[in-house]
Amino acid sequence: MPAALPGSTDTENRANPNAGRAILYDPLSGPKNAPLDARTIASWDNNGSPIYAGDPANISTGALQTGIGFGSPPIFTGGAPGDGKQFPDGNFTDNYIPGQSKPDATNAANSTIMYIGGGRDQIVDGTGPNGNGWPAGSKVSLPNPYPVAQVAVCMAGNGGSRDGGASPFTGFATKTVTASGNVANGAVIETGWANRSGVGLTSGQSTFGSAAAQLPDVT
Repeated sequence: MPAALPGSTDTENRANPNAGRAILYDPLSGPKNAPLDARTIASWDNNGSPIYAGDPANISTGALQTGIGFGSPPIFTGGAPGDGKQFPDGNFTDNYIPGQSKPDATNAANSTIMYIGGGRDQIVDGTGPNGNGWPAGSKVSLPNPYPVAQVAVCMAGNGGSRDGGASPFTGFATKTVTASGNVANGAVIETGWANRSGVGLTSGQSTFGSAAAQLPDVT
């Protein structure tokens, strides 16, 4: 269910919207043709199992995330101790990428920050070393997290596109960045990260910038 942007028209949402206020969305379902994009049963195989196809007409806000505390805005500055906005010593950390970063802004090992258990399992032979000695012929499901670079909380709107618009149909991550001068909406705050707050920034102000490069294909 590709994410529909409030403020974009139905036609824009069925293509690759960027209008309206910035929203957050899930990288596995928000972009068109993402792994968990809406699908429909196209036919059935000889065993009676469904054969799925994409459902491009199914546009939804179901892919949006609350992202409490994240987004663009907020816009924050140094602040006073205890005001909840002090940066980088308060609630936010410089260079933090929601969904990828640990609290110290270093990358997690995999997608377990983004999804409980990493968001994906794999079926393996239960008699192998990972199966803990299950009976012969059995199969077990074990966590198989995504690589950390492939997933992050994504953002679109205020001129930022929902996805790449062509394969790979992946989204654009966010990151806490700080303006070194006046930065208009849509302009670069720091190399590779644009202002999608909807307003101009002044020197020293920080926000969650939108990545210029989309996430790599999910494998």
